[in-house]
Amino acid sequence: MRTDRLETFADGVLAIAATLLILNVDTQVGEHVTDLGDRLLEIWPSYVAYAVSFLTIGIIWVNHHAIMEQVERADRVFLNVGFLLVVAFIPFPTRMVDEHIQDEGRPRPPSPTGSR
Repeated sequence: MRTDRLETFADGVLAIAATLLILNVDTQVGEHVTDLGDRLLEIWPSYVAYAVSFLTIGIIWVNHHAIMEQVERADRVFLNVGFLLVVAFIPFPTRMVDEHIQDEGRPRPPSPTGSR
């Protein structure tokens, strides 16, 4: 496979992963907020998580392009697809961190069904 096709696919996956990060911030605002300014200040962990993860994806993107410049042809694209699978997962732990960074290690209250 030509590496330009591989790069194009990787660019698309990385762009989608970076775009999904902003949805994590959006969901933290909530609906029917009475004081939007205060709410936007309260969700500061979402901004930090977004920035760190976006920079991480940006670094991955730059390094991926640098590697692809060194490669003339790719025989085994499954390694790259596996790598992109991991990158596409980044929005999930980002959301978990930004939702729970202020929990200070407190255990969650038990759910009504008794399971966690």
